[in-house]
Amino acid sequence: MRHDDFMRQVIALAVENVKNNGGPFGAVIVKDGKIVATGVNRVTANNDPTAHAEVSAIRAACTKLGTFDLSGCVLYTSCEPCPMCLGAIYWAHIDKIYYGANQHDAAAVDFDDSFIYRELELEPCKRSKPVENILHDEAQAPFNEWRAKTDKIEY
Repeated sequence: MRHDDFMRQVIALAVENVKNNGGPFGAVIVKDGKIVATGVNRVTANNDPTAHAEVSAIRAACTKLGTFDLSGCVLYTSCEPCPMCLGAIYWAHIDKIYYGANQHDAAAVDFDDSFIYRELELEPCKRSKPVENILHDEAQAPFNEWRAKTDKIEY
């Protein structure tokens, strides 16, 4: 299959998902030219704000491949990933992203993530959600344990 074929499949998933009371987003993860996993937006259907198409596809691909590292995989998504999904994509080590619609197209139909991008640029104390750093010294304990662990799996 070609890039256009994978993208058309993603777009079809997104359209079908809207018909099934989901959001207008779809994603597939491809490895070695074959689809490993698919995902669609089920935020409202599952009452789960993290059930975005990309995150769902990443979870399915990791389960199928038995790994948290999706190096060697490519993501096709119907829309430019939001900040949460982009973070998940980076953590999963996906090699490349192809997207159809962009964040401005999504904003035009009330899926506007621009406020999150703006918030990320601010110091925590200046964000619209109250953020306060407490017990900083005590919170080092898990990091100290991690640092001392000799059999840890790096990611």
